[in-house]
Amino acid sequence: MTSSPSVRALAWKCLLRWSQGGIFAETLIARATAEHKLQAADRALLQAIVYDTLRHMSWLDHIRKTLRPGKLEEKMRWLVLMGLCQLFVLRQAEHAAVSETVRLAPQRVRGVVNGMLRNAARRKAEFDAERASLPLAVQFSTPTWLVNRWLSEFGATEARAMLEWNTQTPPVYARINPVNPPLAIPAAWEPLPDLPGWYRLHGALPMEALKAGQLYVTDPSTRYCVQLLAPQPGERVLDACAAPGGKSAAMLAATAGHLHLLATDVEEFRLKPLRENLLRAGGLDVQVELHDWSQPCPAEWAGGFDAVLLDVPCSNSGVLQRRVDARWRLSEAEISRLAALQLRILEQACVAVRPGGRLVYSTCSIDREEDRSVVEAFLACHPEFCLVRDYLALPHREQADGAYAALLSRVK
Repeated sequence: MTSSPSVRALAWKCLLRWSQGGIFAETLIARATAEHKLQAADRALLQAIVYDTLRHMSWLDHIRKTLRPGKLEEKMRWLVLMGLCQLFVLRQAEHAAVSETVRLAPQRVRGVVNGMLRNAARRKAEFDAERASLPLAVQFSTPTWLVNRWLSEFGATEARAMLEWNTQTPPVYARINPVNPPLAIPAAWEPLPDLPGWYRLHGALPMEALKAGQLYVTDPSTRYCVQLLAPQPGERVLDACAAPGGKSAAMLAATAGHLHLLATDVEEFRLKPLRENLLRAGGLDVQVELHDWSQPCPAEWAGGFDAVLLDVPCSNSGVLQRRVDARWRLSEAEISRLAALQLRILEQACVAVRPGGRLVYSTCSIDREEDRSVVEAFLACHPEFCLVRDYLALPHREQADGAYAALLSRVK
């Protein structure tokens, strides 16, 4: 019989596979957890190593190149980055971070890896002190083009604060379901100031409460689009890009379940869990359908809704702290492609709004090209709509995810 691979071996494997492209780190971690039946502590260590290596990749690579200038075999590069992450980010003891990582290296390069990591440990204070003087793109491990874009759009102070925010491990937030609340609030649920019903969770996820529909894990930034839409009991509401159902669940909570809700999504495999989530959330009249909103609105839905929530696919630039892959997958061309898609979706979904009704356009992006610029381009071609108000939530200010939401009213 062969022994199971160590958590660090699994982390190395995940990072190598991630570097080949085409799959998210979150998916790789979930697969490794299921395949090897990892316990909670081992899964947490696996996730911490993988996520923080990616979250601090440019800085760790700078340390690597300082320790040993020149090219390093790609597999060994990721192994060294993983070891540096344990030393400099996770602050693990040297004997664990170095010895366990070096043990994974092939014999032919084990001395090189050992020498680099031991040297890094000796020079730890030096590298920590140097960090603040490095270029922002290296210091905060963010592509240079994105740093420059934020500097131009938000200014140096705001941009730096957002970059620093994105290097931190995100909290886990949850919202109580007022239709089906838990009988007691555990001490591990920390209430959020000025946000009744919202909590920061510590420790293991409360799976029983989640399965029972008493609690929904979601970020506080998701409340803005729902608050702007302000669904009322008895209204007919369309959540056009609904899966996995967090915003639909929030609308049901706001109306005690008394909505005539149509929730649609473009992916068929998401429909069953979406329906289950909404029924668990207390939906009394919930319909779930498959539809691609880059295509025309079905005739039977045209003008049929009091309110439409349109949370469009986006760059995730407001949630880079939480989605560690996103910064490395993005490009300016991709943002432009997404903005064109968002405008097309908005132009199709607006057909579902009745005269006198309203629509909220929402993203988890903080990029103007995907936010206000899309809204302005839409309004220029649709005089039957007007902008009532919009809101941009910057993550470092909110101490939560970034988001944008705009309330549009159909005036005729």
